Amino acid sequence: MKKYQSRVVKVGPYKLGGGNPVRVQSMCNTDTRNIKATVAQILELEKAGCEIVRVAILDMEAAKVIGKIKKQIHIPLVADIHFDHKLALEVVAQGIDKVRINPGNIGSEDKIKAVVMACKKKKIPIRIGVNAGSLEKDLLQKYGQTPKAAVESALRHVRILEKYNFKNILISIKFSDVIPMIESYRLLAKKVDYPLHLGVTHAGMPYMGTIKNAIGIGTLVAEGIGDTIRVSLTGDTKEEVRAGFSILRAVGKRKEGPEIISCPTCGRTEIDLIGLAEKVEEALRSVKKPIKVAIMGCVVNGPGEAREADIGVAGGKGMGAIFAKGKVIKSVQEKDILNALLEEIEKL
Repeated sequence: MKKYQSRVVKVGPYKLGGGNPVRVQSMCNTDTRNIKATVAQILELEKAGCEIVRVAILDMEAAKVIGKIKKQIHIPLVADIHFDHKLALEVVAQGIDKVRINPGNIGSEDKIKAVVMACKKKKIPIRIGVNAGSLEKDLLQKYGQTPKAAVESALRHVRILEKYNFKNILISIKFSDVIPMIESYRLLAKKVDYPLHLGVTHAGMPYMGTIKNAIGIGTLVAEGIGDTIRVSLTGDTKEEVRAGFSILRAVGKRKEGPEIISCPTCGRTEIDLIGLAEKVEEALRSVKKPIKVAIMGCVVNGPGEAREADIGVAGGKGMGAIFAKGKVIKSVQEKDILNALLEEIEKL
């Protein structure tokens, strides 16, 4: 498939599209009107690596606190708005970094034009967010709940914005099923050149939700489609961010942070490898260096098979051999493996 070439749209300090890094997003599950709780959650998301964060704007009270929230955070803030165009106008006045709307549900042509003109004046991008669960009736009758219907809905909304010469646009098409999600973005990528926001909506609990997003997002990003992602999970919002970066690292699109490779263990394993791997993962959670760490159960799997790792350990009988790039540095007792490994990582 021909690689998707998108134009560049700026969200806060980030350039999305045009070959720039794929950025990881999440969304707050706090009541936006509760400034303290919302800021606290965003700061936690920042620590996890979140690069863009979205909040729900349910009413004017929520819209009016955007400026206060922005003063206390360090990443671009996106307003999620439905039905009331006045909310969009208020968040623009408050200095929002991006507005997520569905132009088809915020009212008459005049109301849409007012939002577009306000965003245009302040150079604020608009994300057109199409959800398969809320497609227009005529499209459902014509195509059913299909990728064709979703893409046509997105294109309708694009044309509304383009009518006012507004092209500071991003687009998302969300399905809760992976296959139509993939098909939708592939089809959309043939018809527009706007940056695409990827995600599987309502993906579910962290285990299955991560799998669904990994397949959907991972497939498309590997094909060169997608400029920013949100891994939708029912759970801790920080897990969305960690899963997002893991997906991007797995397909070679981001390099930040450590990658841990570890064997599944077998009857040859003579140390508590699973416990060790869990402790190493936790200890390296805040590390930003792009390093590869191998946790291997025996000499069969390491250091030979993990030769590409920057640092690693191969377990033995109550001991471990610390190695770097396939060469053994030293051997230590099992109780000392974690500290010895972390000490070597500090040197990298």
